[in-house]
This record gives sequence, structure tokens and C-alpha cells, in this order.
Amino acid sequence: MNVKVNDTVLVITGKYKGKQGKVLATFPKANKVAVEGVNIVHKHEKARKANETSKIVTEEAPIDVSNVEVVCDKCGKATRVGHSVVGDKKVRVCKKCGATLDKAFVKKSKVKPAEEAEAPKKRTRKRSTKKADEEATTTADETKE
Repeated sequence: MNVKVNDTVLVITGKYKGKQGKVLATFPKANKVAVEGVNIVHKHEKARKANETSKIVTEEAPIDVSNVEVVCDKCGKATRVGHSVVGDKKVRVCKKCGATLDKAFVKKSKVKPAEEAEAPKKRTRKRSTKKADEEATTTADETKE
């Protein structure tokens, strides 16, 4: 699936055609997504305890992923999703303007060069020899007396 959670999408077919919303959840096995404010259904909840009341709850039901298009943040248009390799990562790109759609990748790529500038520190371990251990114990015994 080319759609991820927190993407802004445009519904292109069905009852909610033309409506934009944020993706709340994805269901890759079922090939569906739940979009904020789209495909609202009412569910009746029965009271389970004595102090609760029964109620009607409204929530977003999943719709097929083929009925939505990702909206690019940069150009603001609904677009198909392309893929390209940047460095060693595969990222999603806008077919219309070429901007990256992966928000997490954009943030991380700006931070990484500064982190890589510092070389990792080497750890050195002190090795103890038998002579050093014996000398330490004898000096400790002498100070006690």
C-alpha cells in the first residue's frame, strides 16, 4: 500500500467524493484505510454495568485504498505515489512535483549529517594482571594492620 497513517488523502469515488481527511488507520491485509470524517457509521453500544448508559457511537469505517489519493504537502494536489531511492532508503515521492511524501524521512535526513560528523569513541578496557592483583591485596592488608 502506498498510503500510510497520518497522510492527508482525497476521496476520489463514492458518497464522500471530494472530501479530504487524515488517515487514522491502515489495514493492509484487507487493502483498506480509515479516513477522518469519511464513511461515518453509527454503532449501538449496550450498557455493560449498572452505572453505565447505552449510547449510539459514531466512528469512521474503513474504505478501500483504491478510492483515495495521497495529497502532496508541497504542491497541495492529489497525486499518485512514486518510489525512488535516496541514499540507502526507498522513499515515496509525488508524481506531479517530485517532493518526498515521507515526513519522517525528511526530518531524519536533515539531522543525520551532523550526527555522522562526530566519530564514535573507542572503549578501552583495563586488563588486570596477577602481579597487580597481588600487590593491591598486599598493600590493602598492610594498611589494615
